[in-house]
Amino acid sequence: MVLCVFAATVFWFFNALNKTYTTNISFPLQFEYNAENYVAVRPLPDLVRLNVTGMGWDLFRRSLGVKVPPLVISLERPSGIKKIVGNPALFANQLERLQINFVLTDTLHLALEPKSKRWVTLKLDSPSILFRTGYGMVSEATVYPDSVFIEGPWDLVRSISEPVYLKLDQRNIDENFREDVEIKFLNNELIRRDPPTVSVRFEVDELVNVSDSVRLELINLPKGVQPLLGIKAIPCTFAIPKKEMASFSSDSLKARVDLKDFKRGETRVSPTLVGLPPFSRVTRLDSLTIKF
Repeated sequence: MVLCVFAATVFWFFNALNKTYTTNISFPLQFEYNAENYVAVRPLPDLVRLNVTGMGWDLFRRSLGVKVPPLVISLERPSGIKKIVGNPALFANQLERLQINFVLTDTLHLALEPKSKRWVTLKLDSPSILFRTGYGMVSEATVYPDSVFIEGPWDLVRSISEPVYLKLDQRNIDENFREDVEIKFLNNELIRRDPPTVSVRFEVDELVNVSDSVRLELINLPKGVQPLLGIKAIPCTFAIPKKEMASFSSDSLKARVDLKDFKRGETRVSPTLVGLPPFSRVTRLDSLTIKF
């Protein structure tokens, strides 16, 4: 009984596939264009849905995706075509033993641009580095190589301003940094970078906080005018690298006030602390009022 049912089913199935049918099938899609000179800004459509008529065998095989070559659309002016309206003529003579009745995918949207190439300089985004509390950079940062060759869509490549700042993913940095850092762009997947990573190096040290009073120094005083200060020193707080503590003396510090182009009257100014060791940071320095 089972064998009879199976044989009847097989006979019916093969007999049915020898008839003509009309159905909807999705076909793979391929665009032909000069990939050396153009690049897709968005992924191109990879399927097109057609209403076709043909023998059951052909329809069955293509619906399963067995040995289905892609339908090809040639683009002579890739950047000038933004959309293609579905038309059976697009795929004329590309489907053997199948008749295209109409295209179900009414519009194919394209986004291709000419390629552009250029060199851009690189620089470390030092203010964004996340150091461990109490630590900081105590040397100039080196980036090697200090430029990168990029290739991608014309508008995107030309919109990139220089320098391109490198950001570090590492947090709580408390020791000398020696790492390869990836060059990242907003639309990273559209831009080819050569090289994709560069070497970044800088020294890190503990910063020691110091509070002191620093004597004022006035420069560029107007002729014949003696300003009224009321104070001779100003309190401040600064942090210096630990390795500089042994040779540091607060006597070398001055809170400098530049009075060039100042007018008569009362003026509020912010001094500049000079004489600190390299890579020190001023964390607090009060402003003061000067009268002429």
